[in-house]
Amino acid sequence: MKLALKEVLLGTALAILVFLAVRGFDITPLILIAAMVLVLKFTVDNRSQSSRFDVIERKGVSTTIPQVAFSDIGGQDVAKREFKEALDFIRLDQEVRALGIRPLKGILLVGPPGTGKTLMAKAAANYTNSVFIAASGSQFVEMYAGVGAKRVRQLFKKAYSEAEKAGKQAAIIFIDEIDVLGAKRGKNVSHMEYDQTLNELLTQIDGITVNQNIRLLVVGATNRADLLDSALLRPGRFDRIVKVDLPDRRGRLQILKIHAKGKPLADDVDLDKVAQSTFGFSGAHLESIMNEAAIQALRCRRQQITNEDLREAVEKVMLGERLERTPTEQERIRIAYHEAGHAVISEKVNAGSVASVTIVSRGNALGYMRQHEEDDRYLYTKDELLGRIQVCMAGAMAEELVFGQRSTGSLGDIEQAEKIAKKVIYSGLSDLGVVSSELPTMTLSRTINQIIQEQECIVREYLAANVNKLHILAEVLLEQEKLSGQELRRILHQSA
Repeated sequence: MKLALKEVLLGTALAILVFLAVRGFDITPLILIAAMVLVLKFTVDNRSQSSRFDVIERKGVSTTIPQVAFSDIGGQDVAKREFKEALDFIRLDQEVRALGIRPLKGILLVGPPGTGKTLMAKAAANYTNSVFIAASGSQFVEMYAGVGAKRVRQLFKKAYSEAEKAGKQAAIIFIDEIDVLGAKRGKNVSHMEYDQTLNELLTQIDGITVNQNIRLLVVGATNRADLLDSALLRPGRFDRIVKVDLPDRRGRLQILKIHAKGKPLADDVDLDKVAQSTFGFSGAHLESIMNEAAIQALRCRRQQITNEDLREAVEKVMLGERLERTPTEQERIRIAYHEAGHAVISEKVNAGSVASVTIVSRGNALGYMRQHEEDDRYLYTKDELLGRIQVCMAGAMAEELVFGQRSTGSLGDIEQAEKIAKKVIYSGLSDLGVVSSELPTMTLSRTINQIIQEQECIVREYLAANVNKLHILAEVLLEQEKLSGQELRRILHQSA
């Protein structure tokens, strides 16, 4: 709207100038005045852009130590131990100087989103009694030449001055999403401002010495370390790279207990079971689960969080909120048989693996079957991968067996089966043996189809021999809409 108004005003002004010129008026003074106004406006805009970082910087600076301790961070025991070891160079300053140890200038925290990298940086400031200054990589990127480099200088200068004002002997500069600021040079050939900003950051880090009164440490965080310039990662700059990875089962339990503090839990709540069923979840996901469970309890006017609230929260965080869409009766029947097929084959491949099955729509799913495993898995054999493909294709095979044809509801299952088949091939577990990453497309496609079709045949034969289980499960799902893993196994045992 503002842009359109500016264009109208500019066009009107030009039209008036042309009209005056045609009528014989001398418009030279008007042109000079307009030029002076434009120059003044450009100068003001440039100054406002340059000073904008000062405002952001003041918001990111805290002269008080963040009230976050390493004990408040769960599931990162290895990362915390490695990080604290590096931070001890700041705490043991006299010993470091006596031994002539070069100080660690930078520590890079690398890991998926939501794993606690920012919390780790704040806990580091508390652990070392340091001033904490936070900034984001995007704050240094600007279209005006030299502005980004100036902001880097301002940031380091601010760190020293704030530490002096607060009477602290150390300061920590935390740069989140540092891959924006420290991306590999030469990639932005049309915009050298990126490279100049990175060069200034390297210069400022190189300027950190052991003899300074204020000990300064730069902590960076990213989930794309592969994008960083090699000069930033060499020894003497970011000396340590700390991996902040997704928590294992024990770590997930720690995180759940941390976020369960202050929340009334019912006697039936088993956080260990929740940790078991949330493989691949980050700390942020687990915090959201506890929060959503509390919201669900409030919605149902309960005074305590129950196990059912937690199950609902896990499914909501994993798949999204329940949808109001209402499938037709024929669609509900097809969805029930589809999910029943997944559940039957999942119990065949890995007994006790089904956590729940439902025909209630969530997110993009009209229905779903959720699995859990007894332990976190990082390695899979060929038979286990083929079993996962069988589970993926079981829904489509159940539809084909009962209704004579499949539906578009199997699209997501097919995509997942293709991914698993590719893993089989590139792991050297297929009939092709060890293959190159440059495997011809036709060969890859043909082998994927062969693997999936072989598993489809196995699934088809098993479901045909156990079609009564499909009918019973589908009937119960149509009536109750949702079954827990225990209820499902009880029904399967009775129908055997």
